[in-house]
Amino acid sequence: MSQHFDAVVIGTGQGGSPLAVRLAESGKRTAVIERHLFGGTCVNVGCTPTKTYVASARAAHVARTAAKYGVDIGGDITIDMARVKARKDEVIGASRDGIEQWLRGTPNVTVFKGHGRFTGPRALAIRSDDGATQDIHADMIFINTGTRATVPHIDGLGGLDGVPYLTNSSILELTDVPAHLVIVGASYIALEFGQMFRRFGSRVTLLVRGDRILTREDEDVARAMQDVLAREGVEFRFGAEAKRVQKTSGGLRIELGDEAIDASHLLFATGRTPNTDNLGLEHAGIAVNRHGLIDVDGELRTKAEGVWAIGDVNGRGAFTHTSWNDYEIVAANLLDGESRSVDTRIMTYAVFVDPPFARVGMSEAEVRKDGRAALIATMPMTRVGRARERGETDGFMKALVDADTKRILGAAIYGIEGDEVIHTFVDIMNADAPYTTLQRAMHVHPTVSELVPTLLDGLKPLV
Repeated sequence: MSQHFDAVVIGTGQGGSPLAVRLAESGKRTAVIERHLFGGTCVNVGCTPTKTYVASARAAHVARTAAKYGVDIGGDITIDMARVKARKDEVIGASRDGIEQWLRGTPNVTVFKGHGRFTGPRALAIRSDDGATQDIHADMIFINTGTRATVPHIDGLGGLDGVPYLTNSSILELTDVPAHLVIVGASYIALEFGQMFRRFGSRVTLLVRGDRILTREDEDVARAMQDVLAREGVEFRFGAEAKRVQKTSGGLRIELGDEAIDASHLLFATGRTPNTDNLGLEHAGIAVNRHGLIDVDGELRTKAEGVWAIGDVNGRGAFTHTSWNDYEIVAANLLDGESRSVDTRIMTYAVFVDPPFARVGMSEAEVRKDGRAALIATMPMTRVGRARERGETDGFMKALVDADTKRILGAAIYGIEGDEVIHTFVDIMNADAPYTTLQRAMHVHPTVSELVPTLLDGLKPLV
């Protein structure tokens, strides 16, 4: 017999869990389905664990470079990878357990542990690990199933007798530092793992299919970041594509065509695949696009009546903060009588290398392609007192402004505390205020943010 709920949330990621609680608190009988780990990608294999590793890697880097600050540390700096992993496990365990307890302890929420598949419009079958099946149906269903690592098809890879490989999830289970980590990829995940494991002591080689890293960013950003990572010892192989891998007595060999690279470990950081291929979406009248993503409108509704898609599966932003904002938009529209839309969202994100890179709005390349009259300003981090005091002067700041409306079109910061400073631009842009509002603001000294008005003083026509 099928149970009826007012609402069902499939997945407990950053958007799904708070939405389930809000729905339940509003009086709706709500079901939550979690197939694997509570908290989704961010808590278990994404932001939280990787940033604990970034912190450990930075601690090692600071210790190794302490002498330039007049601090002498006797002996070599070594990494206990098992302790690094144990710290990570403790941090994510507390978060994961907290989310599960929150959901199970919320009145009007029923938690199902198992895999949910559509069997019809707004109808689901939940199969638990022991094989038992529960049928449910609901007035509203919210898909929040996230994504998984994409692994390309390469001869000799995987399988019972093939070469083992790592993804962003499995690399977090290592208890020893890899001797030579080869990473396939050139975007955010590849660069973050590349720097952190180089700081842990691995030899690191990135295989880049094209001729540059970070292809979605401006070339000056990509070049500056590559220079910093190369200075730390990260190796880049451009125009390189793995054709075949095989086991060797010392680890594995990656064939690139006419040459090969020997390594101890192989990590794929080649994108994400939506978890939509085993949901029975066809039974609900929902189609996916060529990327496996579910198309939604501005209110995050799918083409099926009574079904929404939030988080990474909708293609409207593959970040924790966009997933959370999806929840806010849906909850505001359904429960608070508002009319919010994801279409008005100004995209912002960061890459947590060291120093971090953060961007909001349009890039310089996008503004040039748009063809509008614009102003641009750039400033090297060497002009920032806080950066000089900390001895971390790599990078620069860049801002782009509409010449006619004086609205900020976009900003990019690659440098110390750039992931925090970017919010000065984010807030002004969301307030739809002219750049002069920020330019004339008084900021605290000595900070990185205090140089943002000075940056804007240098605006000149983009030619």
